[in-house]
Amino acid sequence: MRPWQSFFRRALLSASIGLAALLGGSAAADDTHVLIVAHPSLAVSNLSTEDLTRIYLLRQSLWPDGAMVVPVNREASSPVRSLFTTAVLQQTANALANHWQQMHFKGKNPPLVQESDQAVLAFVQKVPGAVGYVSADTPVGDGVKVLGKLP
Repeated sequence: MRPWQSFFRRALLSASIGLAALLGGSAAADDTHVLIVAHPSLAVSNLSTEDLTRIYLLRQSLWPDGAMVVPVNREASSPVRSLFTTAVLQQTANALANHWQQMHFKGKNPPLVQESDQAVLAFVQKVPGAVGYVSADTPVGDGVKVLGKLP
């Protein structure tokens, strides 16, 4: 990673945490982590950052059992999406949007968007093959499979 990328990544993470605090959230330790969640029937027990990168950059569209991968994203203004984009995908929001636009022209749709952690959990619980992420301090319950905590 180039020095300016590392600086940008730290600055964006700090800004995301600061924005969450301004909006009434706390800057607790779990605000710097995301939980990776999936439909409970998924035959995978964990995903690496490389796996998530392939999924969210639309390079992997099938699970090992042949089921369709259905990635779910938070909305663009979400601090947890900013964290996921920079820390896990190692992309800027603009670079990621440009990538998805190029993939759209190749016939691939970008990940679906949900407006809250609870909406991501509800979607993932109901849609086979779905995978998403939520803030690590979000209670997930029994209806989804937790595949990891990142970064």
